[in-house]
Amino acid sequence: MKDVQGKVAFITGAASGMGLGMARAFSAAGMKVMLGDIQKDPLDAVVAELKGLGRDVAGVVVDVTDRDSVFAAAQATVDAFGKVHVCVNNAGVGADGSAEDTSEKNWRWTIDVNMWGVVWGLQAFMPLIKAHGEGGHVINTASMAGMFSWKNLSAYNASKYAVVAMSETAMAEHTDDNIGVSVLCPGVVNTNLGTSARNRGDDYGGSTDKKSEQMVAMLKKGLNPDVVGEQVLEAIIDDQPYIFTDPGLRSWVESRFERILAGYDWADKCEALKKADQQTAIDL
Repeated sequence: MKDVQGKVAFITGAASGMGLGMARAFSAAGMKVMLGDIQKDPLDAVVAELKGLGRDVAGVVVDVTDRDSVFAAAQATVDAFGKVHVCVNNAGVGADGSAEDTSEKNWRWTIDVNMWGVVWGLQAFMPLIKAHGEGGHVINTASMAGMFSWKNLSAYNASKYAVVAMSETAMAEHTDDNIGVSVLCPGVVNTNLGTSARNRGDDYGGSTDKKSEQMVAMLKKGLNPDVVGEQVLEAIIDDQPYIFTDPGLRSWVESRFERILAGYDWADKCEALKKADQQTAIDL
């Protein structure tokens, strides 16, 4: 999507962090932006800030775990700006722990926000982008945890791998139209992820000020989220499918694929498979 001037974007998790960085970059480039967030007061504050700079923006409170809330946000975007060209499914939370030690409520909270939030975003906004025929772009925020599994982040890793898979599927489904799809896999960025339990709903155990001191300290040293916003804008213009914020983490991905390929080397020598007669062609 080479020309973003006047195009309409919707962003979740837009009151802080990378979502706010994208809202700043998009609106500075002349886009009309609907900022969505679960926290009303911070949302109102950043909308007022951007309007004070002369940006064409609006805000809507949205809970991405609630399908009806996401669809209502889509309607609010159309009501405000007439159509939608860009959807950024960015809202995310983080719960630490191994698979067996993470509580069911934290599992559900992480999956409902990080995975289902993307599903509802795609279902609500992709038809709107298709409808006007002007083209557009969808960005789904995953993580480097969707490319490499770090220990003691089982639910978070699983949710982000799901986002990568959905994004890659959408890429394959939109090769013949003018809708681009990108998956954002940030490394360490200075966001509020380490304190995301402040917004945890009652169904998931309620909000808490509990935080991972190690994660908070690490994130504070991270990349300025405004830089990520500018990078995402550049990726939309370039139709870049994979957005990595830290090229220095390439070796982590390479090491994962080395282990995967080693699994194929083992399969080539596997005695059980030598006796098998299996179909090798996959035509989907």
